[in-house]
Amino acid sequence: MHAVDIPGLMWVLAGLVAMYAPTLWDWAHGVWAAETQGHELLILLVSSYLLFRMRRSLVDLATRPSVRLGGAAVGLALALYVVGRVEQSLRMELLSLLVMLAGVLLCLLGRSALRAAWFPLAFMLFALPLPYELVLAVTGPLKQAVSVVAAQLLVWFGFPVGRSGVVITIGQYQLLVVEACAGLQTMFTLEAMGLLYANLKNHPSALRTALLAVLVVPVAFMANVVRVMVLALVTFYFGDAAGQGFLHGFSGILLFLVALVLITSVDGLLGRLLPTPEVRA
Repeated sequence: MHAVDIPGLMWVLAGLVAMYAPTLWDWAHGVWAAETQGHELLILLVSSYLLFRMRRSLVDLATRPSVRLGGAAVGLALALYVVGRVEQSLRMELLSLLVMLAGVLLCLLGRSALRAAWFPLAFMLFALPLPYELVLAVTGPLKQAVSVVAAQLLVWFGFPVGRSGVVITIGQYQLLVVEACAGLQTMFTLEAMGLLYANLKNHPSALRTALLAVLVVPVAFMANVVRVMVLALVTFYFGDAAGQGFLHGFSGILLFLVALVLITSVDGLLGRLLPTPEVRA
């Protein structure tokens, strides 16, 4: 282990803040409105908090700095940053920030610290806006699947429901399942929340953590189904105006609450099914 220059580290962090301040400024003033999906800033804040929480352990893990590898990463980050500024691409600038942080960790603290900080850095990938072509290609089938499951469940509960594509008819009302209700962007955000939950729980069983991370995908899907069902029921009982107001208000909060309840329930079920690893003294 080598001594870490704390004042120098603070200067490096200050430099990073100054370097990426224009990105945050443009972000705050809507320059990236065509690329952003609404959750990127929250992802960056969460990643920053996770890194800040690990600061003492990262310093304690400091080994021989990997100057060459870290320098290469910093050089790549600078190139990505320049291209991102020139091309006005938020995706490139955020990717530059991720690579830059990895390079700084390598240069100052070594490979052990980078390995320890893998999750906060990997979590930042969820801040990268998804390519529009991918969103367009995946969102259609997702909306269709959510519509099918939501309509079928409502039929099983005895409601007068019909469906044509992504349009659900309940009583005298028709509801169009849009991207905000069942799109890839929503699934992407819920997946990030599930992985964060799994990381914070830090179960001693690697199998339990891995299964929880995989099961977040169907959990996110079912949370979207519940959201559409609740929206349909609100419209059925209280009218179209109430349904539209609910869609733009509480339904977004409901989505994440349902997802959190499902994730914790799945986690508890895995805890019952999987044996607890023995902790050696």
